Amino acid sequence: MPDSTPSAGSKRLAASDRASAPLLTDPALLARLRADLRSADYTVERAEEALGTLAADALRRENPIPARLALRGRRDPLAVLYSLFTLGAIRPRAEVEPTLPSLGVDGAIALGLLAAAPAGPGHREEEDAVRALVDLSPYSATDDLGAISWWIASDLSEIATGRALEGEHVLGVGGASLTLARITPREPVGRALDIGCGGGIQALHLARHAEHVVATDLSQRALDFAAFNAALNEIALELRQGSLAEPVHGEVFDLIVSNPPFVITPRTAAEGAPAPAAGSEQPTGERWTYRDGGRAGDALLGELLADLPSLLAPDGRAVMLANWEISEDDWRAHPEAWLRPAAADGVDALVIQRESEDPAQYAETWARDGGITVRDAAWEGMQEAWLADFDSRGAHAIGFGYIALHRPSTRRPGILTLENVVTTGSGHLGAHLAQTLDRIDALAALPDEELLASRPAREADVIERRHQEPGAWDPMLIEIVQGAGFGRTVPADQMLAAAVGALDGSLTLDQTIGAICALTDADPEEARERLLPRIRELIRTGVLHL
Repeated sequence: MPDSTPSAGSKRLAASDRASAPLLTDPALLARLRADLRSADYTVERAEEALGTLAADALRRENPIPARLALRGRRDPLAVLYSLFTLGAIRPRAEVEPTLPSLGVDGAIALGLLAAAPAGPGHREEEDAVRALVDLSPYSATDDLGAISWWIASDLSEIATGRALEGEHVLGVGGASLTLARITPREPVGRALDIGCGGGIQALHLARHAEHVVATDLSQRALDFAAFNAALNEIALELRQGSLAEPVHGEVFDLIVSNPPFVITPRTAAEGAPAPAAGSEQPTGERWTYRDGGRAGDALLGELLADLPSLLAPDGRAVMLANWEISEDDWRAHPEAWLRPAAADGVDALVIQRESEDPAQYAETWARDGGITVRDAAWEGMQEAWLADFDSRGAHAIGFGYIALHRPSTRRPGILTLENVVTTGSGHLGAHLAQTLDRIDALAALPDEELLASRPAREADVIERRHQEPGAWDPMLIEIVQGAGFGRTVPADQMLAAAVGALDGSLTLDQTIGAICALTDADPEEARERLLPRIRELIRTGVLHL
């Protein structure tokens, strides 16, 4: 496989180059760093033990004070490394040197991890001190292939710097990254693609079950971090610079993942900056490249979804996170418009909305994500710019969710499925999404006559809930509840509930409907017409299986 770095070599980067290429990938130095991190037991589990539950939970809420108190005065390697790289502490060189016995402080400076710094409070002025230039955090996860323990470098967070994020900031592993990793199918594949790879966490996951991984990003700085992370964790990636799908035009892949820069950002007064000069279409001020694709509204998602079908090999899949504006009564309007051409191209598309926010909530969320709070001078201008931008397009809400695509092996019109799911179940969502796409394909090839002749059975984790007044004979509401997957709750009438209850694989669906009709005096033909679409839906969502 190709080398994981966009430009291999061990030349030390000049200070002026650090903005675009912040880290060195010298194999010998990285081997020493790995040895030191392992020796320090620099893992998520050990870090959380050192911090304690209170401090670890507070840090997840972006409150570093309990963590700083928990590590204050400690000189063991894990505490020194964590305070440097996550909390932004300045530590005396004499304390840091023993934590890096193989690499040494000079080696860490050569890699671009550390730099000389003024002595911190309580240290003599003549004492050498160092500070971190990047965040270097332990990362752990579990997938179908087992446990993962990596180290991930990114730009320092606002916790460490005490400042708002800069425009070219490269994120570490955040909530969106974890979500995408959880919903990605993990079956073995040949070629995989990560569009908008950032620091490379999705690409690293893909490398565990793909023979070849290509990762793209518009930001060279992001690609440099991805190269460093791949090299540090001894994982091979092919990295390419460019916007969205441009670097892979004409190629096809078996699996595509993307956490694109989907955040809807004002284009007329970027991030609250003054409006552009007359006649200028470009916004003034800084934008956050890692999350803002530089398009008006949600247009970037439309562009990406127009390109994805042509990149899918037969039986190929794509999974991505997305935001969309809701300008009409139906939240499905924008995703449906984007994906109608994909369906015409023979691609099945599944859109799952997980939540929505009003424009004010959205503006507050993403301002805080960039490290801007109500106490900052930029806050008011940013909020006004966001609200005016949404109002200019009549957007009254913003949806968030997942989009999954599948190109079936057999040629047929694609099927577009849009569903609002706010519940959360259990198990691997990646496997559940893959099975859902497979069921959509299987159901498309299954005529009603064959479905009636089949023997569906309910999944073992399915239960039924009935809501009724005490002493009442008939329930006011019947719900069929799924345990795994998304934990969907499906309203049901008496006939559907009876069918699901009876479907244990022993009778055909037609025999089951006939038995229910015999007990209720219902007309069998009318019952089939009512039940078949609902049964198909329950099979698609995994409440029933064939």
